[in-house]
Amino acid sequence: MSLNNPLANVLSFIQNYENLGKKEVVTDNNSKLIRGVLDIMQKEGYLGGYEEIEHSRGNTLKINLIGCINKTNVIRPQFQIKLDQFEKFEKRYLPAKDFGIIILSTNKGLMTHKEAREQKIGGRLLTYCY
Repeated sequence: MSLNNPLANVLSFIQNYENLGKKEVVTDNNSKLIRGVLDIMQKEGYLGGYEEIEHSRGNTLKINLIGCINKTNVIRPQFQIKLDQFEKFEKRYLPAKDFGIIILSTNKGLMTHKEAREQKIGGRLLTYCY
């Protein structure tokens, strides 16, 4: 079975396992984009970390959960936003000001909306987490 959006699948696993109170998720979906999003979520304090486990049929990810995620999901369609549009999308996807993060892809790599605002660049919205 092929997946339309592996990033959405991983975030759905994380959300479901957080709701169940589990401490780790093992998923076969593994890409540079997924690892980048997980790195940002770890840096912001939403995940405990992750490790790659090598198998003969491909690498899997083992993600440690710490119980800090209330909601996480992908943003579809991937809106392209400018610097002056951050507040509009913060109101749409986050429950309160300065609560949670929106991860976006810019020409300088993946970063949160706060970092993009500081560097005064826009990009494409990927996910949100709070």
